[in-house]
Parts: sequence; structure tokens; C-alpha cells
Amino acid sequence: MVYRISEYSLKSEIEKAGVDPASLPIFEAKSEMLFFKLTDLPSPAANIIKQEMLSAGGDAAVHRHVINCRVEKSHVILMGTRAQVSRTAKKLLQMNYWGLRETGRELLRQLKVENLTWEIRGREYDFSGKTYLMGIINVTPDSFFQGSRIGAEKAGEVAERMVEEGASFIDIGGESSRPGAEPVKLEEEIKRVVPALKEIRKRVDVPISVDTYKAEVARIALEEGADIVNDISALRFDPQMAEVASRYGAPVVLMHMKGTPRDMQKNPHYEDPVREILEFLEERISYARAAGITRIIIDPGIGFGKRLEDNLEIIRNIEAFQSLGLPLLVGHSRKSFIGALTGADVEERAVPTAALSLYLALKGVSLIRVHDVKINTMSLELAKGIKP
Repeated sequence: MVYRISEYSLKSEIEKAGVDPASLPIFEAKSEMLFFKLTDLPSPAANIIKQEMLSAGGDAAVHRHVINCRVEKSHVILMGTRAQVSRTAKKLLQMNYWGLRETGRELLRQLKVENLTWEIRGREYDFSGKTYLMGIINVTPDSFFQGSRIGAEKAGEVAERMVEEGASFIDIGGESSRPGAEPVKLEEEIKRVVPALKEIRKRVDVPISVDTYKAEVARIALEEGADIVNDISALRFDPQMAEVASRYGAPVVLMHMKGTPRDMQKNPHYEDPVREILEFLEERISYARAAGITRIIIDPGIGFGKRLEDNLEIIRNIEAFQSLGLPLLVGHSRKSFIGALTGADVEERAVPTAALSLYLALKGVSLIRVHDVKINTMSLELAKGIKP
């Protein structure tokens, strides 16, 4: 009998075959297929990389005119096992021309699995190996999903229920960032967030993220028991935000957004959304680190200045954002692109949200931000069963 086996069962099948346990890492390196996109390389470099990948047993897709250098530059799509890519990268380290050595270094960096275990509020969170749920609490009158709008007096009760249902983090926001939303004055946002935060902290001891781009809101929230700053502007809208986060040693979520909530959906356009978002995040990561922020979470910003096709491109290529070597947060819950695909209105999008959460968990996304914790916890349990 001959039959195919899945990537998720490969390790257990190798063990069942009775191989020497010491050889498991070797087989895993030879079996895991990886795909990398190398952008705008000189044609001679693209030629060399293709030949090295072929020599290693893999392959590389390049522009059809690279072979005779009729194009100046080409993207290169690497296709190979971890072992094949590693072998090619090590060969490139010996080539100090056309940027090949730097390309080899970057490939080896991305092949290395970083330890992303953080301690927050006395607990360890393994962002390199597990997926966690972040429950959404909006103390706003105008968030796009009416079911997420909660008064301060109910915030603690709702947070407690979310934790019981499986949320490892709570995210609280006092200003709607839905498309077309108007800014909220500082005093009003503080008035909404702080009482709710106090109620939540009375009831739960999990990390709390404050969803704000205003430094003063973040400062007060951190004083009152919040742990993480979730800044949709990636530290751009308030010049004091980076200093506040650094002073308190708070992890920061850096999210990509085109424009502001008020205008972000007015004809957004990308030539290459994944590449452009990665470039934006790389710049923001450098800025945050220069300001003394050491723990950074990245968010590609689904629905924030994105067309339907852009959101889908992000989801299809979600591994690209993991290449930055940082915890990855995705917030897709009940968003309009789900409605565009399924025809469901916002009240009916819990099930397709959970279905996408299953996919994201299988892809190794670190944090999934959702309105409906219980059904998404089921998705994560399914993912753990499928991908042991």
C-alpha cells in the first residue's frame, strides 16, 4: 500500500517507522518545504542563486530574461527544503559581490527559530510556538460591531467571561477606529478607558492591552494596570508615545495603516501590499528599538486602509510577516472583507471569523484578536489537535 501523509503527521510517522531519534532533526530539515521571495536582485545574482538552489536539490523562479541579462533586476522565488535553503545560504556567504553575502545572511537569520518567550504579569507566553486569543472590549458608542460596545460598569464582567472562555489577553479601546470614524478628544477617551480598566483589573489577572495612539491615555492606562500598548498608528500619531512605552517597559503592538481611520478606506492602493507593509513595519521596528522599546508585536492591519484583494493577499502570505522574527497579531474579527466574501452582515460573521482563526493558528500566528472568544477557542483547540 502507498498513500500520502500530511506535513502535520510527518514527525509521528517517522517515529513510527522506528528511526533513530537522533536523526529526527535531520529528516525534519530535509522535509519542510519553504518558499522565500528575494526582491530586486541584479540579474547575475539571480542567476547564481538559481544555480546554487538547483545544485542543492531545490529550485528558484526568476525573470525569463535573467539568463541572458536582458533585464537589470529580478525577483527570485526560492523553493526548497530547510536543508536546501540553508546549504544555498551558506554558499552565498562566500560571495562578496552583487549583495549575495547579505542575502545569505538574511536567509540564515530567517531560518533560525527565535525564542519568543516573554514574561508578562508574572506569566510566560511562548509566541514562537503557541497561538493566544485576545478578547476585544470597546468602551465606545460607535464601534463597527454593536455587540462589542460595552459600558465601563460591565467591562469587568465581560472580561472575566472572556478569560473563562479562553482569552489569554484583553484589549480595551476607548476610540473607534472603524472606517470613517471621527477622532475622540483626549479627556473623553480617558473618561471611557480608565473606569473600565479598573473594573477589568479587579476581575482578571491576564495581560491587558490598551488600544490607543495617544501617549497620555497609554501612560494613565499603564499606571492603572494595563500591560501592553496597542497603537494603530505604529507610534506615528503622537511623538510622545514611544517615550511612554519605553519608560514603562511595555510591549507595543505596531500596526500598519494607510492614512487615518477617517480616510483610510478612500481609494487605498498598493503595487505590492505584502512588500509595502513589510517595509513599513521594518522602519517602525527600527524606530521603536531606537526609542528603547525592546518587546514589539507586529500587526499587518487587516481592514485598515486595505481593499478586499489586499486583505486576502495578507492572509495568503501571512508567513511573510513572521519573517520579521517578532510575535504576529492578526485582527480579522467580523470585518467587512468577511462580509464581502460570504454575504454575511456583521452580526452573522462569528462563524467565518472562527474558520479563519483556525487557518491562522495552523499558520502559527501568535495572537488573534477577536470579539467572540468561545467559538474562537474551539478553533484553536482544533488547530492544536491537527498540528500537535
